[in-house]
Amino acid sequence: MTHETLLIEDAGDGVIVVALNRPAAGNSLSTKMALELLALWRQLGEPGAARAIVLTGAGGKIFCAGADLKERDGMTDDQWVDQHRLFEAMRDALVALPVPVICAVNGAAYGGGCEIALNCDFVYAAQGARFALPEVKLGIMPGLGGVQNLARAAGERRAREILLTGDPFTAEEGAGYGVVNRVCAPADLVPEAVATACKIAGNAPLSIRNIRRTLDATRVLSGEAAIKVELEHYDALTPTDDRREGVAAWGEKRKPDWKGR
Repeated sequence: MTHETLLIEDAGDGVIVVALNRPAAGNSLSTKMALELLALWRQLGEPGAARAIVLTGAGGKIFCAGADLKERDGMTDDQWVDQHRLFEAMRDALVALPVPVICAVNGAAYGGGCEIALNCDFVYAAQGARFALPEVKLGIMPGLGGVQNLARAAGERRAREILLTGDPFTAEEGAGYGVVNRVCAPADLVPEAVATACKIAGNAPLSIRNIRRTLDATRVLSGEAAIKVELEHYDALTPTDDRREGVAAWGEKRKPDWKGR
């Protein structure tokens, strides 16, 4: 499948690198890009299509400037809503992926671009990258999970400051807030993200899936309810071939041959 707004690279070991590719428009999220991302996330969600994904931006200086405001300017209310429903479906498909997504933020991640990063499993960022949710300056608000995801990552008080001022923060500040996992030299960003993705891809896929499911399901739970969910996912791994293979490989001092079953 050819893409007008995306670059796709197979990095080997089941790792796919996806780059947003509208550098002349700040890699902004257009209707076309949203349609292509929606189709890609659904494709990569098929069994065996990928083991881990790295998402970054083409062009070097901007990850994603958010929604394409030139395209949005002049839209009717109905057109605006219709486009946002598409953006929501794209976001939902990203979150529903059965494999982890590392966001490698190579530059500015503003508005919807910051929200896309927050919807990934975790974030690596290049030195000099900046993040912002400036929707309050445009008469709107984050609409792709940015409010709640930022509060979970950075804490509510920090999130309130960022969201209500609309002011940007640096990659280094983001690391201090808990939004960014690692700050990298620009040239090392994608290689480091790919190296981590390959490390993850080498682990048991069912274990990866169930850990992510547990994290998602227990976000609003605590105590016994959260433990119950965790144990359900733990118990589901006991009768699997991969559980037996992992223990056998450890005993035989060899690399496991995961089958995903």
